[in-house]
Amino acid sequence: MDRLKDQERLRIGNKIIKITILLNILLTLVKVGAGILGNSKAMIADGLHSGSDIITSIGVIAGMFFASKPRDEKHQYGHEKAESLTAFLLAIILTLVGVRIGYESIKMILMHTYENPQGYTAVIAVVSIFIKEYQFRITRDAAMKLNSNALMSDAWHHRSDSLSSIAVLAGIIGAKLGYTFLDPLAGIGVSLIVIKIGVQILTASIDELMDASIEQEKIEGFIEKIEKIEDVMKVTDLRVRKHGSKACVDIKICVNPLLSVVEGHTIGERAEDLILKEDSMIKEVIVHIDPCEEKKKNCTDSCPKTKN
Repeated sequence: MDRLKDQERLRIGNKIIKITILLNILLTLVKVGAGILGNSKAMIADGLHSGSDIITSIGVIAGMFFASKPRDEKHQYGHEKAESLTAFLLAIILTLVGVRIGYESIKMILMHTYENPQGYTAVIAVVSIFIKEYQFRITRDAAMKLNSNALMSDAWHHRSDSLSSIAVLAGIIGAKLGYTFLDPLAGIGVSLIVIKIGVQILTASIDELMDASIEQEKIEGFIEKIEKIEDVMKVTDLRVRKHGSKACVDIKICVNPLLSVVEGHTIGERAEDLILKEDSMIKEVIVHIDPCEEKKKNCTDSCPKTKN
């Protein structure tokens, strides 16, 4: 995978978000207008949901902008966690949106406040579903390419709007067939899906903010390849912590204590280059070289004896 520069990540992210913001402005105006004229409270609510996507997308732009800033005296490890913080806030909003959809749906069932909307609102709901699904897919693909949890949160916000439009469509069709209860019933199902997604993204963003590690399989792969480097006797420790969209690696390598400082430094550089080339999400690698003697406290019991 190619290593994208911060400014390139920001450019790609902004391009996608600008497209989704323009589409959401159009959807908000059309849905709210059609809901008012077509006697559909569900359509009005769906339009306001699209409006909330505009706000969250602006938040993603801000998060990616701050994350792209270089490190400074106050933030010496960079600003990548700005994306994690943005994802955290968006996940909370997404979860609350799901709760709100469920609350309004249950309220409609209990109070029997069903609507009989105009037929053309169904056409608008279908168009909305396709547009929101398109927004979800382009945003999700960009999020995967950029390894951005904030952008992925925004993608699922679009998907929640698509599901909401499906519920609206079901309600409109149900009302025309005489089954007006289908709208709030579908809304409850959408609510559960949105809440589930929101909690998953919230958990992932909390992990990033708390310096969670990457997959254990990747760590084991790093160790295996580093130990194949010439003069590396053993990797005694390798830790990885997520830092927003990127990750930092700390390694301890056991080598022959008779090697010179220059030789030890060369080994460390080889290990660093290997990991940086292996995974594009790795931002920084710190290598600590240990002399490999059983009497040394910083060498594990499993460390090989000194080579003569």
